[in-house]
Formats: sequence, C-alpha cells, structure tokens
Amino acid sequence: MQHLNRYLEHTILKATCTQQDIDQLILDAKRHQFRGVCVPPFWVRKVKRDLGDLDIQVVTVVGFPFGYTTTEAKVDETRQAIRDGADEIDVVWSLTAFKSGMPWPKIELAKLSTLCHDEGCLLKVIVETAYLSDSELIQACDICSDAGADFVKTSTGYAPEGAKEAQVRLMRSRLPSQVGIKASGGIRDLGGAVRLIKAGADRIGTSAGPAILQSLTGS
Repeated sequence: MQHLNRYLEHTILKATCTQQDIDQLILDAKRHQFRGVCVPPFWVRKVKRDLGDLDIQVVTVVGFPFGYTTTEAKVDETRQAIRDGADEIDVVWSLTAFKSGMPWPKIELAKLSTLCHDEGCLLKVIVETAYLSDSELIQACDICSDAGADFVKTSTGYAPEGAKEAQVRLMRSRLPSQVGIKASGGIRDLGGAVRLIKAGADRIGTSAGPAILQSLTGS
C-alpha cells in the first residue's frame, strides 16, 4: 500500500516509557515520516521541540486510560497539552457515564471539542469498542459526531481487545464523511493494518510502526 506511513501514528504509552524510548520514537518518526506520534503528556514538549517543523503531528492522551476523571480535569489536561505543543488530543470518553445512561458524555466532548478547535487542534475520542455492543457503538458514534469530534478512536490498548475490522466497518457506515476513524489496539503487523484501512480506518495507532513499514519495504 502506497504512503502507508501517512496512515500511521507511532505510539508509545506504556507505563515504563523512558527518555531513551522517546528518543528512539523521534528518530523513527523522522526516518519514516509517520503521520503522527502519540506520546504521554509528560513528553509532549520535548517531542514537539525535537520534531520542529516536520509534518508529523504530536498527539497525546487525556483522561487516559479509563476516562472516568472529571470534565474539569480533562479540560485542564487538554489545555496544558495544547500549551505544551500537542496538535491532536486523544481523549478517553466517559464510558462510566455512557453505560449509566447519562447525557454527560456529549456535554463533556462538546466542551473539549470547542477548546481544541479554538486552538487549531483536533479531537479524537476513544470509545473503547471492546466494551460496546454494536448498538452501543452506533450510539457512541452519534454522540461523538454531534459533539464535534474530528475522529472516533477504537481503543486505548488497555482493554481485552483492540480494533476489529467489523467494528471499523460499522463505525464508517455510521459516521459522516468528515469524521475520521482511528483504529488502535493490538495492531502489530502489516496485514492487520491494511485490513483496517480497507475497512474504513483513516489512522492506525500502533507501537509497531517501524516494523510494519519494514515488512512492507523489506528494509
């Protein structure tokens, strides 16, 4: 697949992430020209500085990994991440509120969407598809779209399962064309990445970005 690198967000969100890991991620990003890199909030400022003017988006997470922090905390996290240089925010939505039948997820996401867009940033919403039925996933897509999200993202990588082709197809059938899909969670090889893109994913979040591209090029 041509330009596969521009679908990939090379990701490092493990608890034991070190500066050495971040330095390697930056080197890999420069070499492969990934669409973006997704890093813990602590490392956003360094990554933004080291990537400079390269066309590589700096992505970080908010409310990670369970999403049940307060809206006020997520707003503060988002504002700080943008101040540090983040181009895109991947927020874990309030699954606890959604599962409780509350209207709060849309209210919360609308606040975050407004904040991001006022600062020229994109908002991606992690809905954690492993915990959703098909009908719940459709409802989640509607909430995210109505709230102004730019992307709906499948997974944090901490749930029992990550991105599934059938779920991505369902998301694509429901979401309007201007709302993208980021597939993430358990994507470690070329075949898996390509299948998810063909199913409708616009971005692939993976910690195996270099390995995927190397298997494509053989170098």
